[in-house]
Amino acid sequence: MSSTPQSPANQQAELHTRADLASLPAYVAGRTVPGAVKLASNETPHGPLPSVAQAIADAAAEVNRYPDMVSTALTERLSAELDVPTERITVGCGSVALCQQLVQAMCAPGEEVVYAWRSFEAYPIATQIANAAAVPVPLDETHAHDLDAMLAAITPATRLVFVCNPNNPTGTVVRREALTRFLDAVPPNVLVVLDEAYREFVADPDVPDGIELGRRYPNVLVLRTFSKAYGLAGLRVGYGVGPADVITALRKVYVPFSTNALAQRAAIASLDASDELLERCSAIVAERTRVADGLRDAGFEVPETQANFVWLPLGERTLEFTEHALEHKVVVRGFAGDGVRVTISAPEENDLFLAAARAFR
Repeated sequence: MSSTPQSPANQQAELHTRADLASLPAYVAGRTVPGAVKLASNETPHGPLPSVAQAIADAAAEVNRYPDMVSTALTERLSAELDVPTERITVGCGSVALCQQLVQAMCAPGEEVVYAWRSFEAYPIATQIANAAAVPVPLDETHAHDLDAMLAAITPATRLVFVCNPNNPTGTVVRREALTRFLDAVPPNVLVVLDEAYREFVADPDVPDGIELGRRYPNVLVLRTFSKAYGLAGLRVGYGVGPADVITALRKVYVPFSTNALAQRAAIASLDASDELLERCSAIVAERTRVADGLRDAGFEVPETQANFVWLPLGERTLEFTEHALEHKVVVRGFAGDGVRVTISAPEENDLFLAAARAFR
């Protein structure tokens, strides 16, 4: 007697996902622990301004409609703000989404992406997802980009170089002379992406504005975000400014409608209130100095930082420190074997962290 064929619902699945995804490094978000102060994700301690909250509320009444897929109003507002033509601007679901789009748009399988390491952890993930080849270059002894080594790592297969400035997670920066010397030497067919997610916290005038560099160098693209200084991390909106042909390519690999209507309206309202929002950045910068000085007085090495966080290069003691901080009701972001990144927050939360750090032995 022949057996009865199994129905599709009862058959054993034999689906095959990409084998290389097993080795894909996971993006690790900062933990949220009830009852503890979260200093792990570089978020601003402040919510949106009342005018921005009202814009979000107004936009919520229209969420039955799809958002503008190309973010026309926000793009035009950015064009006026930055004095850059609209065809050189694109909006994305946070600058991290634009990182992934860039690798997809610029690299065929096997072509190379150069970036410093340790730097933003999305770079190797976006590279592998696009089947491109990652070329990480170690930071120098000051925990900053080693631009000479990065330049030496460029080959005929290189299509993209990420320079995170200020660097996440170390907060260190590349200054004008070094960066312009690097850009002068990079082959014109290689796109240099200046990732400036923390630009608004830069207090050193010798750290160049990537938008201005982009007017001079036709192979420079700048990424910025509304997540940090503008306090819209939960809405996911960022933008890129670069060569028009690259912007056109980015739009071709964009997930349709991924920048939602609330995010677009909130970003415009935030730009309208930028003076007030940037005053908050000045307060964070002052706290950054206080916290860094306090940590150094307690015996910690703290590299210079121009972001809204500090870096503690604790090496093998990294996880020990993160657990110690958690015992003191403070959540920080540890990178195993390398160090700890700590967000600068409101004074009372920073004081809680400093007390925990001083108790670490």
